[in-house]
Amino acid sequence: MQDYAWVSRSLRLIRTGPVHDRRSEPDDELFHEIERRALMGLPAEEAEESIDVVGALAGGEAPPAPTEDATLGGYMRKHGRVPAFEGGDGQPYTVDIDVETQQDGTHVAFYIFLRWAATGAGIMDHVESGDIAHAASEDDARRLALERSLFEVRAELDAAIERRSRETA
Repeated sequence: MQDYAWVSRSLRLIRTGPVHDRRSEPDDELFHEIERRALMGLPAEEAEESIDVVGALAGGEAPPAPTEDATLGGYMRKHGRVPAFEGGDGQPYTVDIDVETQQDGTHVAFYIFLRWAATGAGIMDHVESGDIAHAASEDDARRLALERSLFEVRAELDAAIERRSRETA
């Protein structure tokens, strides 16, 4: 009950004073108490790791390891969904992996980029990357494609868009 004592006290302050005074002059004590209580429930901020770029380039401190979601597979594991990209054409895309079996029995993985309507209401088109990974099994080919960084995936998207624009020109 003690947690709600400040509400009761605040309501008493509002009810006991003249109505015109309370509406024209906000009760600073009430506002400060509400703000303090709201901030008490917030989680502590995590300190961001700073990167010493100059030191790393000079051979001093080693750069930090890549974050968990720096690769396609890591992003999907961490966020539970595929990443979205803005392609070089300014359109929104998501990515998926497909694997095909070659005549010699090996497997090749490639990306399929789905272009979404600007409103996100539906899929408008798609483009495909070149071959990303070759492996003896389908699972290995898919795993290799998932290990690519998001920068590499985005570069594949832009290359696929460029290829499509040359083909349709």
